[in-house]
Amino acid sequence: MIRLFVPHDLGPGAVLDIDEGQSRYLSAVMRQAVGDEVAVFNGRDGEWRATLAKVGKRAVTLTALSRTRPQATPPDLDLVIALVKRARLETIVEKAAELGARRVQPVVTERTNADHTRVDRLRAIAVEASEQTGRLDVPEVLEPLKLEKLLATWDVGRQLLFCDEAGDAAPVLSAVKAGGPWAILIGPEGGFSPKERAQLRALPYAVPASLGPRILRADTAAISALTLWQAAVGDWT
Repeated sequence: MIRLFVPHDLGPGAVLDIDEGQSRYLSAVMRQAVGDEVAVFNGRDGEWRATLAKVGKRAVTLTALSRTRPQATPPDLDLVIALVKRARLETIVEKAAELGARRVQPVVTERTNADHTRVDRLRAIAVEASEQTGRLDVPEVLEPLKLEKLLATWDVGRQLLFCDEAGDAAPVLSAVKAGGPWAILIGPEGGFSPKERAQLRALPYAVPASLGPRILRADTAAISALTLWQAAVGDWT
C-alpha cells in the first residue's frame, strides 16, 4: 500500500487535503482513483488507512478511516555528520532515516570541503525514505552548525559516539555498552584535525570508537556506525 507522510491530525473521518506534489503523485503517477486506499502517518497518531475522497489533477482529498498501527517511538539517536559532497550527504540522510535516526545534524569542521547544503532537499529525502521504509515518524534534519558551536551547547546527558579514524579506539560494539540518548559523530572527507580530535577526546560524554582497520568514506562510515549502534543497544535487540 502507498504510504504518505501528512502534517494533519489523524482520527476517524479526518479530512486530509494533501499538497500538490503528493496529489500529482497519486493521481498522475500511481493512477489512483476515488475509493482507492493509502496509508498515512504524521509522526504523532500512528499509521492510518485512508481513502481517496476527491481526485483532481492538482488536488486530492483523503478521508482517514481507521488506525492500523499505534505510534512507536524510535531510539533517541542523533547523527551528527560533517558536510560532504551533495550526493553522498543525500545518501547519508536517506540511510539515516532507514536505520532509525531521530535527528540529523550537519556540522562544519576545520577540514569540511562543502560549505553549504540544501536542507529542504535533505528533508524531502528523509520524508520519502520514511514513507518507503515503514517508519511512523520522519527524522528531523537540522540546519548546519559549526562543530565547536554544537559542542558548546551540548546536552551532557547525551553520549557522543566519536568515530575516530585514528584506529586506536575500541570497536563500536565494545564501546557502546548502554542505551539512553546517543549521538554518532562522523567527520569530513579529510578527517578531523588534531585540534578537533584532542577536543573531542577530552569531553566527558564522548566515547571514541573505531570502525575497523580501513579508512571509510563518510557515507560508508555513517551507515556502518548506525548499523552497529542499532545492533548493540538500539531497536534491533
